[in-house]
Amino acid sequence: MLKKLLPFLLFSFCIINGYGQQNYWQQEVDVTINVALNDRAHSLSGVITMNYRNNSPDTLRYIWIHLWPNAYKNDKTAFSDQLLQNGRTDFYFSSEEERGYINRLNFKVDEITANTEDHPQHQDIIKLILPASLLPGRSIKIETPFHVKLPRNFSRSGHIGQSYQVTQWYPKPAVYDHKGWHPMPYLDQGEFYSEFGNYKVAITLPENYVVAATGLLKQTITEPAVDGNWLARNEQDLKMDSTPSSPNNKTLVYTQDSVHDFAWFADKNFEVLKDTLMLGSRSIDVYAYFNRANKKDWANSIAYIKSATRTKSEWLGEYPYPVVSVVEKAGKPDGGGMEYPTITLISKTVNEKMLDYLINHEVGHNWFYGILASNERTHPWMDEGMNSYYDQRYSKQYYGRFSPDMIDMDAAFLKKRAPADIQQTVLETITRIKKDQPITTHSEKFSLLNYGMIAYYKTAGWMQLLEKELGQPVFDSVMQTYFRLYQFKHPYPEDFKRTAAMVSGKNLDSVFNLLEKKGSLQLPVKKDLRFTTFASLNETDKHNYIFLTPAAGFNHYDKLMLGVGLHNYTLPLNRLRFFVAPMYATGTKTLNGTGRIAYTAYTGSKGQQLVLAVAGARFTGDSFRDSTGTNNYQPFSKIVPAAKFVFANKDPRSLVTKYVQWKTFFITETALLFQRDTGLQVDVISYPKEKRTLNQLEFVFENNRVLYPYKVALQG
Repeated sequence: MLKKLLPFLLFSFCIINGYGQQNYWQQEVDVTINVALNDRAHSLSGVITMNYRNNSPDTLRYIWIHLWPNAYKNDKTAFSDQLLQNGRTDFYFSSEEERGYINRLNFKVDEITANTEDHPQHQDIIKLILPASLLPGRSIKIETPFHVKLPRNFSRSGHIGQSYQVTQWYPKPAVYDHKGWHPMPYLDQGEFYSEFGNYKVAITLPENYVVAATGLLKQTITEPAVDGNWLARNEQDLKMDSTPSSPNNKTLVYTQDSVHDFAWFADKNFEVLKDTLMLGSRSIDVYAYFNRANKKDWANSIAYIKSATRTKSEWLGEYPYPVVSVVEKAGKPDGGGMEYPTITLISKTVNEKMLDYLINHEVGHNWFYGILASNERTHPWMDEGMNSYYDQRYSKQYYGRFSPDMIDMDAAFLKKRAPADIQQTVLETITRIKKDQPITTHSEKFSLLNYGMIAYYKTAGWMQLLEKELGQPVFDSVMQTYFRLYQFKHPYPEDFKRTAAMVSGKNLDSVFNLLEKKGSLQLPVKKDLRFTTFASLNETDKHNYIFLTPAAGFNHYDKLMLGVGLHNYTLPLNRLRFFVAPMYATGTKTLNGTGRIAYTAYTGSKGQQLVLAVAGARFTGDSFRDSTGTNNYQPFSKIVPAAKFVFANKDPRSLVTKYVQWKTFFITETALLFQRDTGLQVDVISYPKEKRTLNQLEFVFENNRVLYPYKVALQG
């Protein structure tokens, strides 16, 4: 009995005492912003006031400030460099007009002008030097005017025509926590970390815009600005912009407590659906904003938002905010979305299931990121991965499978060959070739493919593993306790692990150690051998396939060649891969063909490969019509054994390929030989078989970067 009571007593003691959080602290930043949109200049003019409270035990003499609109300033930013490394050139080759920035800053701290220093590396970070030291437990008022030129929407923020996505748009203090300062440049791959506070934001813009924003709309004012003093202070900034497109403006005032960011979206073409949702004893507002041309596609959007909010409230903890909103992004569909407190932006989807899935994912970020505000840049798995686990749980509950149908496939031929979970297939492929990375990798260190496959999908699999280890009731208790202890805080991985161990009463080192390791989470199973036609990615974890497929070819001498092919190419890749394609030549009436067999050994942990292969081919290479009118065909055949070693890259994001390769070509050709028989005084034609051997050693260094790619090959 005592043994059974110990976990309960430990749990109760930890809850009462904040589970070791007696010394926990975090900074608080309350924010008031007045801002005006100019929809001809695509710009913002505003002023921000921040009440910064130092809850740390340390005396602060400066504060790092993020100026993330400057990520779009030129092609010398971390954002620009990352886009190029990820294969995108649209920003690099953009015009000055398409780019953006933030300027006209004049910081004051407690009414005293404060100096700033540039970050030594990044244009979108500055250091605000405090005129006086900020002691523990004390607060300061920081204020500055600011002006933002909104870029074309290259990433999350900007405009698409006169549709505005105003995100990461104002000066924002970096987080200072028990691990120190966390200044970080804006990145497209890699998200954010910000301080909690209470927000009041007044947005002035032409009256014909519909606005969706963080928090609740508290007031609508017909005057051009909420604060006449603010308007007077910024009159010169407003004059410097073009005249707004509408003679009549409105000012919308939004408020929201206990959030760490504020985003808003404005579009003249928004349609709005609104409803309410009962959670416990209170009601919250539910909004959907979408382009009126897509009204049919969004007919069930409110139901999807409610379903997402209700399930997370049941599984994790009740949604604490008074409103939840989803906004459709203008422009072409890209299958993605981006979350902000109480509101999310998503693009057009390929079908209604995907709309439901995407809404569920993005609304789920209100729990992971919005309320449990971990450092997404450093620990993306705590946000994207945990949230993806609940995506799979939602999909399983409503659709009977862990992942949605990415593409509608009506053809039975395709359906039975498609994998039940394409993401699992891709993940196992990356893992098989040892190009995966640990779950704990930082956002910006992931390769582009691994960011999605590891931070999102593999983490979701790891969460399933943890659930299996604990059982779902205990797992749910772990997650609910984690949510209760760390809502509106900045939890770290060690906090989650400690909570899981406390609630379960188990030593979970073996499970949590998997976060640091590469490799598959799937246990290997014995596969059977299965013959089928063409190709298949379905249940490749259970079957070793051999595929039978038609084969065809053509050349000048053999004419049309028809035959069959046998191969075992599928995903994940087999170590031993082969194909053979014998074909009958209709022109020469001979049997030709081609084939290759190769074995790949992965000799290290970072993707280096040793490939041993033998290839062969036989075709007709020439012909000669003799004096009798007979065509004498001259076949050509080769057998090519090869060995290739591909070197590993230290940086998984590297686009460099280096390999050394040896090939020996054993070539047999039918030649044409003319000789004179001097005795008989006749010409003699023969077709001798000639054999020759060619050895080739090759070293290749190839950089597949998107700008100025190059390849160097040394052959001997």
